[in-house]
Amino acid sequence: MLQTLATVSHVFLAVAIIALVLLQRGKGADAGAAFGAGASGTVFGSRGTTSFLSRSTAVLATLFFITSLGLAYLAGQRSEPDSILERVPVTAPAGNEAPTAIPVPAQDGDTPALPAAEPPAEEPPPPPQ
Repeated sequence: MLQTLATVSHVFLAVAIIALVLLQRGKGADAGAAFGAGASGTVFGSRGTTSFLSRSTAVLATLFFITSLGLAYLAGQRSEPDSILERVPVTAPAGNEAPTAIPVPAQDGDTPALPAAEPPAEEPPPPPQ
């Protein structure tokens, strides 16, 4: 739940930072305002927009870094297994017992037959004389 909340706030902070950066005027906008092009007086005043938007961006960037660190910490603390195979408990056979034979069904529907444990060993051919 905490990780979901941090992720959602992280995404909203990222969108807000993008919006604030796009709202800010570049360095070239001041030269255009000096010759009468563009609106030099805005809602926040000619100087107020730069400091207000810059400070807002800095605050949101700081919160973005904090949520980044928080998400990294939460990801490192996860203790649940990542795959289904890790959830299955592993049990080792007790002792050095040989595995039991598995019945193999007969072809004609007769009773099941057991497979041979080992094929008979062949004798090596006699050395040439």
